[in-house]
Amino acid sequence: MNDPVNSVLIGAVAMASLVATLFFFRFYRQTGDTFFAFFAIAFAVDAAGRFFLGLTRGWEEHEPIYYIMRLVTFCLILVAIFLKNRPKRTR
Repeated sequence: MNDPVNSVLIGAVAMASLVATLFFFRFYRQTGDTFFAFFAIAFAVDAAGRFFLGLTRGWEEHEPIYYIMRLVTFCLILVAIFLKNRPKRTR
């Protein structure tokens, strides 16, 4: 994982996740829909994980902290989808 090409690719994925974070945050501010807020937070966690993976030379991608960060990312996305699709209550 110390290959310079891998570092560049990890940086590119981190930047793409950060751009997705900014887009979803902008959509959240325009609509006020929590669906976009969950997606913005999920992509921010992913961007942070990729950023720290690119910075650390001693840790490899198979370390548990990176799996935990990805698990949090995917759980946030699943929660957003679940909350968006739950049936509306009528009074």
